[in-house]
Amino acid sequence: MLKTKISAIASLLAIGAAITSLPSASAATSLDTVLVGSGFSRPVWIGSPKGDKNRLFVVEQQTGRIEIIKNGVILPTAFLTQTGIAIGNEQGLLSMAFDPNYASNGYFYVYYTATGGGTINIRRYQVTAGDPMTTDVADVTTATTLITIAHPTNTNHNGGLLKFGTDGLLYAGTGDGGSANDPPCNAQNKLSRLGKLLRLDVNNPPTYVPASNPFVGNTAFDPLIFGYGIRNPWRYDIDPATGDIYIGDVGQNAIEEINYLPAATAAGRNFGWRIMEGNNCTGLAACNGSLPCNDNGYTDPIHTYSHSGGACSVTGGVVYRGCAIPDLQGTYFFADYCSNQIWSTTVTGGVAGPIVNRTTELDPPGTPAITTITNFGRDECGEIYICEQGGEIWKIVPAAPAPAADLGNGKVGGNGLTPKWSACGLLDTGNFATLKVEDGPASRAAVLFVSLTQAATPTFGGTLVPGLPVLFTVPLVTDANGDINVGAAPGGSGPLSIYTQWLFDDPGATAGVGFSNALRLDFQP
Repeated sequence: MLKTKISAIASLLAIGAAITSLPSASAATSLDTVLVGSGFSRPVWIGSPKGDKNRLFVVEQQTGRIEIIKNGVILPTAFLTQTGIAIGNEQGLLSMAFDPNYASNGYFYVYYTATGGGTINIRRYQVTAGDPMTTDVADVTTATTLITIAHPTNTNHNGGLLKFGTDGLLYAGTGDGGSANDPPCNAQNKLSRLGKLLRLDVNNPPTYVPASNPFVGNTAFDPLIFGYGIRNPWRYDIDPATGDIYIGDVGQNAIEEINYLPAATAAGRNFGWRIMEGNNCTGLAACNGSLPCNDNGYTDPIHTYSHSGGACSVTGGVVYRGCAIPDLQGTYFFADYCSNQIWSTTVTGGVAGPIVNRTTELDPPGTPAITTITNFGRDECGEIYICEQGGEIWKIVPAAPAPAADLGNGKVGGNGLTPKWSACGLLDTGNFATLKVEDGPASRAAVLFVSLTQAATPTFGGTLVPGLPVLFTVPLVTDANGDINVGAAPGGSGPLSIYTQWLFDDPGATAGVGFSNALRLDFQP
């Protein structure tokens, strides 16, 4: 991703709008939700492969189907239908995860409970022949089972989430085996894979044990264990920016909890179940070498809440890493399945900040409220989605107008690059947007076209009036985060729109140059 730093565009625009670099947003963005899909059967997971901005994959719990929303349309044919699944309120096809190298190898992984006893299966598949980033059907004949975990006769507490970490390893959250109060004490059993956060190296068959796992070489532990003492980690998240782990652990009868693990010290934690529920002692007997209640060897949650007000089951969420709502960078969203409450918080130094209730703010206007939340998902751009058990998928968006309109691609010549010029965020007083140039030439000369008017007849595939734009020549350089943060404080009483487009020096194109797409940037006072 390419980037140029524009420290003061006001001088080059000379149009009465002050647009200057800002390090961060200074005003809280109001939020809203938009419906992106409906009619799904008990959706429990949504997400995208790395690099795929056109598709969202939706896991249906009891049909075993993985559906695709492609460019806003639900495809008629399922990506995959997992057969042989045990179906219960907490059983079924529970999640999927895309291999970090999915774009080249087409591998993805599923977590499901199997018929004939509810055994947990973690299985790998591959897409059918073709480019994995455009192929919409998986090859069921490529099924490879990585591990199975026997489950007691109880149908509840199966965990169910697969997620690749920033370390390239596959994490799996498993429940304690069900019933109430973990009668076999599986969560504290260091040789059981139930009640655990497991970590697998998918490139190290047949054991799939990463050499870096915390208990490798310790015969008292199963080597796949990364963390233990968990009741039912239905949903957790690994922050793609930091590697920090957030676990929503479903409580017994009184307390729901969120656990937080900084990436550098995450391995080997004991979260205390069944001796502890949240910060409380359960009064249950010690078992399997468990520590005493409130022992310093247990990792305390960063947040708990009671079952008052109809709450009953935490749905662990995800950390926001998109660019449409810049001031929410690093904000963690989560919910309660029964009370339908949605909250957010940020963690600093291992301590949760204020818990913000987002329920009313995210309630879709003119439609039924969002209820029975089973999952939060994140797309390739880092934007957040909400899965509702009733079959609807919602996206969290800023309540303000979109910051820009894409006016089309302006590539000149052939065999060259096709730079993508985009904006998201809020271009209004006190906020900032993220402007990006993607897939452009690294460290080459470029000209930024800026105009107050749009061409009646586009030239070179562009949308600006030749001769009228202000030209700004700047060398483009590759940068670590690939973003331009700009703030806007337009003058006057109404909104302001400007038209922008890049011209690149591109030796790979027959004409020697190439235009990016053009954007109309809309500034709100």
